[in-house]
Amino acid sequence: MKSNLLFSAFAITLLLFSSCSKVKNLVGKEERSSATGWAYNDPENGGFEYKKGYIQKTGPGLVFIEGGTFVLGRTQDDVMFEWNNMPRRVTLPSFYIDKTEVKNVNYLEYLHWTKRVFVDYPEVYKKALPDTMVWRSELAYNEPYVNNYLRHKAYSEYPVVGVSWEQASDFCEWRTDRVNERILIEKGILKENPDQRNENNFNTQAYLMGQYEGVVGTNLKDLNPDNEERRVRWSDGILLPKYRLPTEAEWEYAALATVGNSTDERIGDKKMFPWNGHWVRNDSKKHRGEMMANFSRGKGDFMGSAGALNDAGDITVPVESYWPNDFGLFCMAGNVNEWVADVYRPLSSYDVAEFNPYRGNVFKTPLLDEEGNIAEKDSLGRVRYRDQKDEELVNRVNYRTADNRNHRDGDLASSVVADTEWTNDELRSKGSSLMYLNAQGADNNTYNTLINDESRVYKGGSWKDRVFWLSPGARRFLDQKSSRDDIGFRCAMTHVGSPVEGK
Repeated sequence: MKSNLLFSAFAITLLLFSSCSKVKNLVGKEERSSATGWAYNDPENGGFEYKKGYIQKTGPGLVFIEGGTFVLGRTQDDVMFEWNNMPRRVTLPSFYIDKTEVKNVNYLEYLHWTKRVFVDYPEVYKKALPDTMVWRSELAYNEPYVNNYLRHKAYSEYPVVGVSWEQASDFCEWRTDRVNERILIEKGILKENPDQRNENNFNTQAYLMGQYEGVVGTNLKDLNPDNEERRVRWSDGILLPKYRLPTEAEWEYAALATVGNSTDERIGDKKMFPWNGHWVRNDSKKHRGEMMANFSRGKGDFMGSAGALNDAGDITVPVESYWPNDFGLFCMAGNVNEWVADVYRPLSSYDVAEFNPYRGNVFKTPLLDEEGNIAEKDSLGRVRYRDQKDEELVNRVNYRTADNRNHRDGDLASSVVADTEWTNDELRSKGSSLMYLNAQGADNNTYNTLINDESRVYKGGSWKDRVFWLSPGARRFLDQKSSRDDIGFRCAMTHVGSPVEGK
């Protein structure tokens, strides 16, 4: 009996030792390179770090959108006869997008932070302020909205409006830094620092490039034997990609949400709107006849009759109103139009990439000092960038100039110019492109059209639009510095790795 117990104990010890060795081989420093056979994560071996199994975390407010192929563009009758969004099949990688439009309370948080931190640069706060006077009308009494809509608690959950495309883009940058700073704080790498002021505020790129110290909690242990500790690197996968405006293709794909009416790649019910069917009323027994979105049903009818307010939205409504689409996104039709990232061109269907289409690329590189090092931060604590120069791209075959907003529709390749010696930069300095200037305007930048490199697309329809504009394929444009009482935005984020969530 005693010998059996000793044998059993010996067997268990061998089993545990074997198991521990296997675990060590799988996750410890003994994991080896399939190319060289050298061990990863081994200080005795130089400390090259590698860990399997990275899965991107979902950032605050975002919903995962699994990518795929779909028909981008307007497939319904174009009663405006603009023909500016002809159907074409494209493929999108997976991405994230906000569940709702950005709310007033979200934007007020941004304004509060900006005013508190940039104490020596009050113009930053003023630049971020929405234009509340967009509510004014010569023949309407809208002063209550001018005074109350942005800041009164009653409208906290309503979508922010009066923001330009440029202001929305700045908000995305700020949100990126605040989210990544919070991640580092929760991991104990940084400590909370309410005393950040002016250029000494957390910026993701500045931190990654070693130009922001902050209040350090605990740096990561460095497996390189030459160093004891190190800062977080982008390759660690701890920080999230930047928040940004969605591309037009991403926005349209997320709005259509064909995942809800397709089986094995077969779409069973073509959508005209973010919901199934060709009508704008709910067809369920419980909510039959109720409007699916906030829009204007006709001249002078914004919400129905007293006692039976159908869409119950005189102007905008709280961002989680009505029913979400099959991706779980609210108000992808109606309530407010939404800015997207793209520069507007009416011929987008003819000059679009088949994978991840987008017009608006301006390729940049960090600004270097005379010694070839990353230049000092700007006055707002951000890394400085510049456009790449044409002479730096001479040997490239995938692109030849930094600013591609007018590629194939306004650049040298598509413009008829008198002086064939002009460069793209010279052409652009004369006002986007000659094809969008009148004959006498080449020198004084006089436009004869609103279409130029600063015209941005907005989509979705709003509380003051007719049903035609609720279709995801509908598109309009506005100057990126302009704002209105019916345009808001939501943010997106790139998904890295497998297109399938959690893989």
